[in-house]
Amino acid sequence: MSVTRPAAATGGPQPGPPAARAPQPRPRDPRTARPAPAPAAGDPQPADLPAGPGSLARRATADPLFRLVAHALEVAHGRPPAAVWSAPHAFRLGSPGLVAAAGWPVAAAAAPRADGLARLSSLGHPAQSCDLPLTGPYPDTPAWAARPYALLRALARAGYGRSGTDLHVQGTLTETAGLDLAEPLDCAVALAVADVHTGADEPLPARELLAGLIREAAPGDDDALRSAVLFARPGTALRLAPGRAPRHVPFDPPADGTHLVLMVVRGPEEERAAALARAVECARRAGALRAWPPGRRAGRSVLVLLPGDRPAAVRAAVADEFRGLGRPVPRFVNIAVAGAARRED
Repeated sequence: MSVTRPAAATGGPQPGPPAARAPQPRPRDPRTARPAPAPAAGDPQPADLPAGPGSLARRATADPLFRLVAHALEVAHGRPPAAVWSAPHAFRLGSPGLVAAAGWPVAAAAAPRADGLARLSSLGHPAQSCDLPLTGPYPDTPAWAARPYALLRALARAGYGRSGTDLHVQGTLTETAGLDLAEPLDCAVALAVADVHTGADEPLPARELLAGLIREAAPGDDDALRSAVLFARPGTALRLAPGRAPRHVPFDPPADGTHLVLMVVRGPEEERAAALARAVECARRAGALRAWPPGRRAGRSVLVLLPGDRPAAVRAAVADEFRGLGRPVPRFVNIAVAGAARRED
C-alpha cells in the first residue's frame, strides 16, 4: 500500500473496552438513507442489498484517504462502496500489556455482492486486482491479497459475507515505517465486510466476535495490538492483563508536555540494527526521554518520547550524525494517540 497524507487523530465517541461494549441496533434514519449501490455489469445483485455512501468520494470535507478509497473502489469495481471503515495502526508502550493506537489509519471500502466472489483491489498494487471464490480450493492469489482473502473466507464461514464482497484497501504508511500493518488491515476489512452484510436495522457483530474470527484466520498475530485497534480511545493507552477486563489509562504526550515520534532508519537491511542503535543513542544525547520498539519484533524503527521543546533539536542532531557518516538520514514520523477503528461515512 502506498503512502498518503496522515489522517487527524480520531475523535468523537469511541467504543469502550471489550467487557463494557454491547452491540446496539442501528435505527434507520430517513435523513441519512443511502441509495443502493449500482451493480457492476453482469453482477447478479438483488434490489435490497445494503446501500452505500457513494458521495464520499466527492465530499470536499472528507479526509483525502477516505475519498481516495471510496473513489478507487468505484473505479476498480464499477460501483460506490456501501461502507468505508478506518482502523488505526497500533503500538506497544514498552511495558507489558500496555498498547495504544496511532493516528495513521488503514482504510477499507466495501460493497456487497451476490455471486460468491471476493473482488480485491489496492492502489498499492494496481495491476494485481483479483476475483476469488469464497468456497472451494484456494486459487493462486497475489501476495498482497493473500491476507485479506484468508480473512474474507473465515468471515464467510462464520456467516458474514458469504454472498461475496467488492473490497478496496489503502493505508497511510508503508511497511517500511515499522508499525505492524497486519492488525489494522484485518480490523478494517472485517468491520467493513461485516457492516455491508448486516441489515440497517440489525446490530453490527460485536468487535470481540470479529477479533476471534481474525485470530482464526491469522493465529500468530499480536492480540494486544489488535485490541488497541478495536478498543482504543484518543489520549489513552489500553492496559491488558490476563484474566482481567482491559482498562484505559491516560497517555497523552501533548498534555504532558512531551512529543511522540516514530524514528525510522533507512539503508541496507543488514545495516539497520546498527543504524537504529546509533540513531537511538544520538537522540538520547540530544535530549530524548525514552525509546522503545513499537511491536514484538525488532525492526527498522523505534518510538521516541521527546521533551516538548526538543523535537527540532533531536531531529537536527540525528540528521547531522548520519550525514557526517555518509549514511541515509532517519525519517521522523509524528504520532498522535488516536481512537479505535470506526466507520467513516
